[in-house]
Amino acid sequence: MAVTAGRPAHEPDAPLNAPLTMASTYVGGGELEYGRYANPTWTAFEEVLGALEDGRALTFSSGMAAVATVLDLVAPGEAVVAPAHAYLGTLHLLATKEQRGQVEVRTVDITDTEAVLKAAKAGDGAALVWLESPTNPMLEIADIAAICAGAHEAGAQVAVDNTFATPLGQRPLDLGADLVVHSATKFLSGHSDLMLGAVVTRDDATFTALDEQRRSRGALPGVLESWLAARGVRTLHLRLERAQTNAATLAERLAGHEAVARVHYPGRGGMISIELVAGPAAADRLTRSTRLWVHATSLGGVQSSFERRRRWSGEPHTVPEALVRMSVGIEDVDDLWADLLEVLDGLAAPQV
Repeated sequence: MAVTAGRPAHEPDAPLNAPLTMASTYVGGGELEYGRYANPTWTAFEEVLGALEDGRALTFSSGMAAVATVLDLVAPGEAVVAPAHAYLGTLHLLATKEQRGQVEVRTVDITDTEAVLKAAKAGDGAALVWLESPTNPMLEIADIAAICAGAHEAGAQVAVDNTFATPLGQRPLDLGADLVVHSATKFLSGHSDLMLGAVVTRDDATFTALDEQRRSRGALPGVLESWLAARGVRTLHLRLERAQTNAATLAERLAGHEAVARVHYPGRGGMISIELVAGPAAADRLTRSTRLWVHATSLGGVQSSFERRRRWSGEPHTVPEALVRMSVGIEDVDDLWADLLEVLDGLAAPQV
């Protein structure tokens, strides 16, 4: 699906890739009408992502635009259950909405299914349960299927941010979720060269509501960005396979190093988080002293990158100060390890 979906029909002289359609205005009388409503280049990426998630996809200008659009479907005064650990942009948006009296936010440990469902059923019940699995940056895992079943019994919808796992790691719609959200900036596009978001659903009414929000709010995907994302997703399976193999090897090696207090790795995917024994100063030293690993805040690209997450003031205080989130790329794993080891050995050496 990643290779074949979203391509033009196989006809003589047809391009293999959907072309860039640079248009703000279309001749009237058809389905497109205006550049804020649709674009064939958006559609190509939406088709391939929809096929991978087994739903209908809509793209947005960024991951946060996709998140905001989903949260805007929650009626004023209704409750949202959210992870205590999640992407700080999502948590900040929820906190802002709560401060304005727009929603009630109930934060939970998403690994505690009973606590999640208790929060979903409290009071008049929640309108939406928001999940990340694995969470950012703690890499906690939710029982998506059990939470979806319980949340639906309570009358709540479930949205899953699937950015870390990708549809090759899990398909939340198959597990009962109502919506899947992606920052396509990350693993889906995979080359750290664009910003794009997406929402996928199987429910026609929800799809229409999301489309109306996109049209009215104008959080539109760029044409070039959509084209690049469609090209990037063609190699998702290859990139993710290599990144996951590298990450599993590095997680095992890191767990055995005396400078590392704890390794967070769920056994799949290309993300690792580690806590350093020597504290936040050591974490800062690590992220600024390597040659291959890049100190950067994004993730999911072909090049390995990392950062100390608590350097951001909005990160939850329950995230350890010395935690380093690592996005493992597709380089040679021994080169990546040697680069880390040179710094980690210095952090573990006795100070004189």
